[in-house]
Amino acid sequence: MTQPPRSQEDAFAFQDWAWLVAVALIWGSSYLLIAFGVEHFKPPLVALLRLTFGVAVLASIPAARRPVPRSEWRAIALLGIVWLALPFLLFSIAQQSIDSSLAGMLNAAAPLFVAVVGALAFGKRSGLRQQLGLLVGFLGVVVISWPAVVGAHASVLGVALVLLATLCYGFAGNMAAPLQVRNGSLPVIFRAGLVALVASLPLGLASTPASTFAWSSLLAVAALGVFGTALAFVGFTTLLGRVGAARGSVTIYFLPLVAMVLGALVRDEKIALMSVAGTGLVLVGAYMASRAERPRLVASGATPRRAA
Repeated sequence: MTQPPRSQEDAFAFQDWAWLVAVALIWGSSYLLIAFGVEHFKPPLVALLRLTFGVAVLASIPAARRPVPRSEWRAIALLGIVWLALPFLLFSIAQQSIDSSLAGMLNAAAPLFVAVVGALAFGKRSGLRQQLGLLVGFLGVVVISWPAVVGAHASVLGVALVLLATLCYGFAGNMAAPLQVRNGSLPVIFRAGLVALVASLPLGLASTPASTFAWSSLLAVAALGVFGTALAFVGFTTLLGRVGAARGSVTIYFLPLVAMVLGALVRDEKIALMSVAGTGLVLVGAYMASRAERPRLVASGATPRRAA
């Protein structure tokens, strides 16, 4: 018997959760890698090298080179700017003046930006249960990050840059989902990466003389490119195409949790009990947002009652 086509409103399947966890683990470690990168490389060079490694990996995959219709080129080019070129540069600059935990907490607002931008600019509406899930998840992110952020050193400019990058993700999340459905994740992210690489080239090359070489920074940026740019973006674009932009973006809620664990393992940071409680809120919010949201059906032969 032929199975009905899968809807973006269906409950998360095992493959959806697998994509979510994999992407969260990779992107959750990106704040630590960016911190290593900017220790010796200027932010524009970090963005350029990250894109260079990522595009190189994607270029080696035959499916990524599959042609796409000419009518899609403009949208993919814009996606490359708002999803890759601008955020990569903004985060690298911001993390020179703010702690990685604060950057992770601010970036966790991305699902709300996706939902708001989707409603205002793309005419998309989430169900009530999914909206509540987004809010509960964001509250959990705040609770997780609060102990680390209370004493964080931060600048107004750094916070503003992260929020601007997060706003870019709000637009990109809504653009990536339909592009992936029509063309596949690999061709879309490969071409978007090429556009971002070309756009990042002038500033990246100009910042090279002011940078100093170190293997620690180079290896960190290489990992950012191979995993955080190539593999994670393909996985996330695939997830958005399967479950929708607003629901797929709950992946972002897990990033502070990953960053917290890595901080404890790599930097011997203490994990506050409040952060553990926030983890529970994140999981509850993600579960709520992942559930199917179906309209109620009126029983056959029954007449819906008129509102008083």
